[in-house]
Amino acid sequence: MTPLPRHQSIFFLVLRRMRMPLILLIVIMAISVLGLTLAPGVDADGKVQHLSIFHAFYFISYTATTIGFGEIPYAFSDQQRLWVMISIYLSVIGWAYTLGSLFSLLSDRNLQQAFAIQRFSRSVRRLREPFYLVCGYGETGRLVCDALDRLRHRAVVIELDESRVGEIELQGYVADVPAIAADVRNPETLKFAGLTHPQCVGVIALTNDDESNLAVAISARLLAPKIPVLCRAQRAETAATMTAFGTRHVINPFQEFAETLALALHAPAAWQLTHWLTGLPGTTVERYRNPPRGHWILCGHGRFGQQMVSAMDAEAVPVTIIDRDLPDDLEHRWVHGEGTSPDALHQAGVLAAVGIIAATRSDIDNLSIAVAARELNDSLFVILRQNHYANRALFEAYDADTTVVPSEIIGHECLAILSTPLLVPFLNMLRRTDPAWCTGLFEHLTDRLGWDVPEVWSVRINLATAPALYRRLMRGETVTLAMLLRSPQDRAERLECEVLYLDRDADDHRMAPDADTALRAGDEILLAGKPGSRNGFALTIANEHTLNYVLAGTDLPGGWIWERMAGSRKAAPRPNLP
Repeated sequence: MTPLPRHQSIFFLVLRRMRMPLILLIVIMAISVLGLTLAPGVDADGKVQHLSIFHAFYFISYTATTIGFGEIPYAFSDQQRLWVMISIYLSVIGWAYTLGSLFSLLSDRNLQQAFAIQRFSRSVRRLREPFYLVCGYGETGRLVCDALDRLRHRAVVIELDESRVGEIELQGYVADVPAIAADVRNPETLKFAGLTHPQCVGVIALTNDDESNLAVAISARLLAPKIPVLCRAQRAETAATMTAFGTRHVINPFQEFAETLALALHAPAAWQLTHWLTGLPGTTVERYRNPPRGHWILCGHGRFGQQMVSAMDAEAVPVTIIDRDLPDDLEHRWVHGEGTSPDALHQAGVLAAVGIIAATRSDIDNLSIAVAARELNDSLFVILRQNHYANRALFEAYDADTTVVPSEIIGHECLAILSTPLLVPFLNMLRRTDPAWCTGLFEHLTDRLGWDVPEVWSVRINLATAPALYRRLMRGETVTLAMLLRSPQDRAERLECEVLYLDRDADDHRMAPDADTALRAGDEILLAGKPGSRNGFALTIANEHTLNYVLAGTDLPGGWIWERMAGSRKAAPRPNLP
């Protein structure tokens, strides 16, 4: 569907569809008026007289529209009454045809969509705050929009399915979410949705079609090259093309989980820490059983299964593949059959295995595989692929060690990228850090902050976000992290937050910097803390009075008069004491 380029387009569309009915009405009115002026009548004196064009038009106007009936200026003759009867039936036919065409036009899908586009584009143009353009409102798009709403970020949605667009109004978002049912592959649709709007701060392509997501990436690169784009990709070829077009973040959920699984096998604490930091706000994370090293079984060798095999190979973990198709991977042990079959599981060595991955495209088959494998070996570490978010209740009832939900993986990654860009480089460095150090950091953070998903944010020390701290640093004062992380209500207490990462220069990146690290103007720090600590920290670095209390323990006078009085007291000489 191609959006209408101008408001007048709807007007011209209506005129085109109503052209014949309107012409018919005009012709009927003209013939009726002409005939009434030609029909002879009589006046009060019995003389022959003819109606003027004005009187004939006036009479036909209120008679043909069924407003009323009255013979003017004199009683009609039989010839006039005969013509009036013909005119009435003609007008009835004309109005019936016109109204039928009008009702048909109002129910026309193209006109309804034209009205919807006009309302949608008008609501987008009126946005005066930053917003994200979300393309696709499936399971992943819904999770992302929910997260954006909790973070108080506006969103504009394009979704091809009209039923999903209707669901947006039922979600109860804090702010209105403009949405339109349209094809994201059309660049005009993206422009109407605000791609070139000055308040658009990012584009998120989350459809389940790689070609559509690629089209969004290309359109954004050409029409709005400065706006960051985050795209979902299922194939490596599509991801490479997106990257070539300058897409900043390309998310492949299967590849993301493969890297996570490799990290869990290599450094379990780093895996736990990543899950804790990227969880959905307001949820509680439990300590998971770490995936063991040893012999694993993989059921289903599709795109997801191939990524799992690559992750196992990267950590030198042996794996046996069970699949109904003929072997296409001769480097690994292969069992031809169904993962739900006990015979196939026995051939794969389920009794001696330490873990199993149910990676087929069917949720029912994956659950059946897990149940059958656990009956044979109840100590197996089970990884389940959940294809549809609607089956969440079934997977929660089974209680697998790890459930892979592509929509949640993408949602968590999007949330990490959008809410705290500095979190991404921290997690990338975390994957390359010594496992023992990750274990110590994870234990320290959870001891201080608990197992609830913390609030993670980043702050750059500049005049816009930290004016009070920035001015002190520019004056040459020394302020360390330990001095700054104190409660603005009681400086004897520490804020319930921790500094995870410090980004100073192009080559100066510090993981969990020491408390005595001196800050510099322009530093960017990543923090994680309990709810409320973010507001306290923001108040400290922005307000001069609060910062002075946190650093020195004294309150500065507030207001011009009190500052004058405080200055005069300081200038006054002390009396000589005996």
